[in-house]
Amino acid sequence: MMTDMESATPALCRLQLGYELRKLRVAAGFTSREVVKKLIWSPSKLTRLETGENATVEPSDIMALCKIYAADPDMCELLEGYAVVTKTKREWWQSAVYRSVISPGFRAFLSMEGAASALHSYESEWVPGLLQTEEYVRVIHEAHTALSREEVDRKVVLRMKRQKVLHRDPPLKFAAVISEAVLRRQVGGPDVMRAQLAHLIEAASAPNVRLQVLPFSVGSHPGMNGAFATFQFRDPVMLKPIVYLENLADHWVTRNDADVELYEDAFRDLQALAPGPQESLSIMKQAMKEH
Repeated sequence: MMTDMESATPALCRLQLGYELRKLRVAAGFTSREVVKKLIWSPSKLTRLETGENATVEPSDIMALCKIYAADPDMCELLEGYAVVTKTKREWWQSAVYRSVISPGFRAFLSMEGAASALHSYESEWVPGLLQTEEYVRVIHEAHTALSREEVDRKVVLRMKRQKVLHRDPPLKFAAVISEAVLRRQVGGPDVMRAQLAHLIEAASAPNVRLQVLPFSVGSHPGMNGAFATFQFRDPVMLKPIVYLENLADHWVTRNDADVELYEDAFRDLQALAPGPQESLSIMKQAMKEH
């Protein structure tokens, strides 16, 4: 459990706060519905608090929950401290510059990405966001969204700044399994794809990046229901792994132990099915030639 509020980041505080609040609620024997009824809150408000999705957390909300859960004074003080950090510190992506291009659900992803020690990702359609080139990002948003040119520019800058987590100290450990379809699909045309695949090949040489390609020849596999990501944190006891999922309409996270285990097992199975990094590198180089 974090206690050094001077060095605590808003993302870690939101995630730890959510974990502790849910644990307190369960220990007190309350359902989410019972809690929101007592406080006259919307159901989504408590859900956002427990999943760390809120950009900021009101200390008064935390104290109200602590009172209902009969939490001890030390715990109340600690959780209030977490809330204060979210009110007094800001992540770079919380700037007004990016506000219009970050959906509420994606804030949770950015929080986890900034706080995690490791990220495991399966991608069925796109190059993983942390490894996309500027041109690839721009094509995606110009072709498939109704964003203005200025908003697309902000999306591109946002994506590029996100990638700094791979180069921080210590860097995020990133392992990805990508479908062969990602390499073959001509997003933006052959020039954009060649540059993108060259960037993938270069990124694969970093010691904190592990890339594997899942060939079509594998047939059916555990990722056929869609892309997913799992986040691991430095203290897995206090902050358990989290699964992130998204579709065209929404983003959501789950910390349910059974769900997390399901997705972690699926990722391990995908890694076992896919060729290793060196053979996958050869597949990427061949795809680049074919573009």
